[in-house]
Amino acid sequence: MQTDAKQYPSSTYAWYMVVMLTIAYILSFVDRYVFGLLIEPIKADFGLTDLQVSLVGTTAFAIFYATMGLPLGYLADRYRRTWILGIGVFVWSAATVACGLAKNFAHLFLARMSVGAGEATLGPCAMSMISDSFPREKRGKPIAFYSAALSVGAGIASLVSAGILEWASGTPFIDMPVFGSVKPWQFTFIVVGLPGILVAFLMLTLREPPRRISASDQDKRTIFDTLAYFRRHWRVYGCCLAFASFMVIVAYSQFFYAPMFQRTWGWLPQQYALWNGILLLAIGPLTVNLAGIINDRLYKRGISDAPLFIMIVGVLFIVPTGIAAPLMPTPEIAFAVIVFNTIGIATTTATSVTALMNITPSQFRGQTAALYYMIVSMLGLFLGPNTVGALSDYLGNEHLNRAAALTVAIYGIPVLFLIPFARRLYRREHDLQHEQTAST
Repeated sequence: MQTDAKQYPSSTYAWYMVVMLTIAYILSFVDRYVFGLLIEPIKADFGLTDLQVSLVGTTAFAIFYATMGLPLGYLADRYRRTWILGIGVFVWSAATVACGLAKNFAHLFLARMSVGAGEATLGPCAMSMISDSFPREKRGKPIAFYSAALSVGAGIASLVSAGILEWASGTPFIDMPVFGSVKPWQFTFIVVGLPGILVAFLMLTLREPPRRISASDQDKRTIFDTLAYFRRHWRVYGCCLAFASFMVIVAYSQFFYAPMFQRTWGWLPQQYALWNGILLLAIGPLTVNLAGIINDRLYKRGISDAPLFIMIVGVLFIVPTGIAAPLMPTPEIAFAVIVFNTIGIATTTATSVTALMNITPSQFRGQTAALYYMIVSMLGLFLGPNTVGALSDYLGNEHLNRAAALTVAIYGIPVLFLIPFARRLYRREHDLQHEQTAST
């Protein structure tokens, strides 16, 4: 399964590009994740229910993040991806700052929508650029390294928020140059949003990696061609997306973990954020990169469904631990269980995109990545937090932990029944794609 690497950029520059894309990805997760740590003060200021705070925190973000992914994937397959990325990073960073300046529910909703619109540029461009910069048998590690940004970004968001909230715990307002007097939760949004504006300009310095197909062939491929391709191969793509979507549903349902720890065990948000930040930084990147290394080794040994197999292992961690953690008697035991849940989420994250890229023709990769992020984001953002919020409002806000556990059970148990069929479908599709690539 070796690939001629002459057509790819140098390894040094390719990895430099991966690092820059990963930095952008980290910032994107900081900007989206920090909202969940600020639920209680936002809820108090705007008088929201759990479902309403979920709608503004995640659904508003998802409206453009999910729906803009497909047209942006189309652009990523045809135009300069570094420019698309630079604009996107600037938009979501500026919008995060705008969240801190919101005066009412409507302002905050619009700002979160704009964060989603900007972040929608990253996935399609990054996955397409990485796939065009590394041969197939070497993609596992760079994609896993990039995917580790999920845990790093969430961990940094937790630690930064913990520090800010602890520092500002006795201060109702903070005076800032330019922005004036703001509350601690508003100050947090402004602080985490500003660095991305600088990174946006650094994105413009990246070189566009050469595409793996001719321009004439590329121009013939439309979104409708991609959708038609998906319809012809819906079984194998459906299995991959089911595992990934479940993982994202669980990850986004943890949007409510900070208030859950506060209501169930009496922890302040900054206490939860500190523990969570340490956990994510210690476990997430290590697990993701280890999974990427294992994926490449298994693939080189001839195990063609290695990325799917690793995804399945992750799902088998997520289901029982996601149900059990919110129901533990103490916060310390809950966090011990969350360690294994984090390992499962990180493992599934590490190879989910690799699994898709390895069975997708080059001319469809940008749009495939866009479809992937659109589908899993819509399902994760709409179903995860909103299910927890709706169940919490139904069961009583003091039973938020039960709502979180029930959400994992509702979506996780059905996914387990796909496991016996998924690997057989994937191997068949991979072998077909490998034969077609070898013949061209």
